[in-house]
Amino acid sequence: MVRIMKTFLFLCMRITLFDQDDIRQNLLPFTYTRPVSDIRVGILTIAEKWQNHGFDISFDTADYLNKKYPSGNNSIRVNGALCPTSQLVEAVNALKEGEKLVYQGLTCAEHGHGENEIGFKGDCLFIEHTWDIFLNNGAQIRSDFDLLTEGRSSQSINDEHSIVYGKENLFIEEGARIKAAIINAEDGPVYIGKNARVHEGSLIKGPFALCEESHVNMGAKIKGDTTVGPYSKVGGEISNSVIFGYSNKGHDGFLGNSVIGEWCNLGADTNTSNLKNNYATVKLWNYGRGGFDNTGLQFCGLMMGDHAKCGINTMFNTGTLVGVGANVFGSGFPRNFVPSFSWGGAAGFSTFQPRKFYEVAEAVMKRRGKEFDEMEKEIIDHIFDSSTAYRIWDKK
Repeated sequence: MVRIMKTFLFLCMRITLFDQDDIRQNLLPFTYTRPVSDIRVGILTIAEKWQNHGFDISFDTADYLNKKYPSGNNSIRVNGALCPTSQLVEAVNALKEGEKLVYQGLTCAEHGHGENEIGFKGDCLFIEHTWDIFLNNGAQIRSDFDLLTEGRSSQSINDEHSIVYGKENLFIEEGARIKAAIINAEDGPVYIGKNARVHEGSLIKGPFALCEESHVNMGAKIKGDTTVGPYSKVGGEISNSVIFGYSNKGHDGFLGNSVIGEWCNLGADTNTSNLKNNYATVKLWNYGRGGFDNTGLQFCGLMMGDHAKCGINTMFNTGTLVGVGANVFGSGFPRNFVPSFSWGGAAGFSTFQPRKFYEVAEAVMKRRGKEFDEMEKEIIDHIFDSSTAYRIWDKK
């Protein structure tokens, strides 16, 4: 996790990052397994952004997540979908008892019950839909880059075979290594996290973030507005996508305008379509309304929840959403909405039962030095039960 705290001359203000119910629903399947504020956009998660602005945080999220994301009885509550800016930080710090900060009808923050509404006059970014994550990723990389690197010095590459354009926009954390790569940071910053690796022949264009302990494999082509979260491995071609962390897309294949959760694995030569053949706007499944939303976007690829997997040569159509714990494989294009704990593909699905899921999750997490413990099992069990209605084949 990237968390580089600066030295503050005042005591950290304690805030609670709360989930707004409708936004939480719109951000499923990612919010099945985390609060809204634990979504990564840019280099950091939303919660980490607030922490790096000097706040001590707790969470107000779904009850079944409380053990993993503890709540706190803080008098100031901030919307967990809201990405902080310096102007917002000042406004939150200035809130008095009974005041509520609002922006275009959305609550930004409140002190106590917040009966007295105050309009925020600056710009606000709320992550309200799944596609907002990749859509705003480039701008958030720039913002986080400035936040994390201010007053600090980058490590040197120390590799005569690497070529860097825009060296002033490249920041390398301690222990990171780059070998025989081409990095173009002229159009946006490139951030290489602690102990990360950029392997031989990689082509990288900013804005780009490679977080702690992650790898860009040999010959990878990484286009701008892309984030690879911690402890992940990527290869092939990636464009304007966000990988939350602990996930692998290690082989050739295209991933574009997509969001991949944690503990996912994309098999070799997996390809995602991010543009329809007729250039029409893309529709994407929305749990909040129980149907497909018109995103208004011409480019939109794959949304994949935590612990989902796909086999080699998998093809995902434009605007596909895959739920938590799904395992997709076989020839042809699977449906555009794959419910959580699905097992199969275009030929049909069965249910990936929890006991089988546990075996896979335990093995996968062990490889990263993590334990799939009882707390994680309770979360998965809740998600399995609450997503039953979407697995329509079980009703036949």
